Amino acid sequence: MGMTITRRRFAAGSAAVAAGAGLRRARASEPFRLRCSLDTAPSHQRNQSFTDYLKKLEDASGGRIKTELFSAGALFADVNVSKALIQGQVEMACPGTWVMTGFVPDCDVLNLPALYARPAEQVQKAVDATTGAHIAQQLSAKLRARVMGPWLVLGMEHWYSAKKPLRAFVDLKGMKIRNAGGAALAWRTRFFEAIPNTTAWPDVPLALSQGTFDGVITTNESAFSAKLWEAGLKYSLQDHQNLNCYVPLVSDAFYSSLPVDLQKLLIDVWVANIPTYRKNMLASQDRALGELKSHGLELTDPAEAELAEIRKRMLVEQDKLVAELKMSPELTKLVAEDLGSLA
Repeated sequence: MGMTITRRRFAAGSAAVAAGAGLRRARASEPFRLRCSLDTAPSHQRNQSFTDYLKKLEDASGGRIKTELFSAGALFADVNVSKALIQGQVEMACPGTWVMTGFVPDCDVLNLPALYARPAEQVQKAVDATTGAHIAQQLSAKLRARVMGPWLVLGMEHWYSAKKPLRAFVDLKGMKIRNAGGAALAWRTRFFEAIPNTTAWPDVPLALSQGTFDGVITTNESAFSAKLWEAGLKYSLQDHQNLNCYVPLVSDAFYSSLPVDLQKLLIDVWVANIPTYRKNMLASQDRALGELKSHGLELTDPAEAELAEIRKRMLVEQDKLVAELKMSPELTKLVAEDLGSLA
């Protein structure tokens, strides 16, 4: 009797082991699901870049990675996606530096006075060098996510108004201006005696049309892809005040779940294509400006000498600003080393 029970138990155990092995094989054959969250419209060049990247990644993986892109904040607004990465609620995102300053204050670097109205190619040097690496290291630790490689450059930001003409900086005084986020951008808004307002990007068109704020700080591409002229946008002061960048992130949990070859593929596909994505993004800014003008946007282009004088006045406050925002003491030094003299 004892022998019979033992054999039965052995048979049952063997069946369980076989079933478990079969389940593991079935799971191993299932593709890895990768969800990417963006809060801009499908027509935005960031979305176009990730549509291309995700397709190339899926194809190169032979279907072992199954990708899905969520646009227009359908999954998360960018302001919330950092927390979603930490909590494992999404596998990939590419938020702007400005929405991550609450986790890493150094993300506000692109809005420092020293970089106000600097040429995009000059600022990009810092993004691609020691300054960017310094910030990427902090993001990896804080967000439990890996920076996939070079940042996606969005383009230069400007001032826009729905009702009040913007023909000089003095016109900004007293206006309520929507900021994307980040304390340094709010500081700059106040520097021009305007009032900062923070509203998630998907909510901007409706809020602008309803008069929640008088104008916005954004890029030509973002204003065009969101069709902000339909919300009343009419004027722009094109001061090229800062270079906006998105940071490509993949959650550590997802990345660690991949076999080594797919980990390498995920990074390699991004690195191989980022030069094209950057080129396309900056070209889209030029196209968007033309489209905005065709929809009646009135432009004012400040003189370089005026921008340099404003930057000089801002720089007086930079050390105090860095301390108030709790940015790394070495940050401005890293920027200076990457760019050379910022005088």
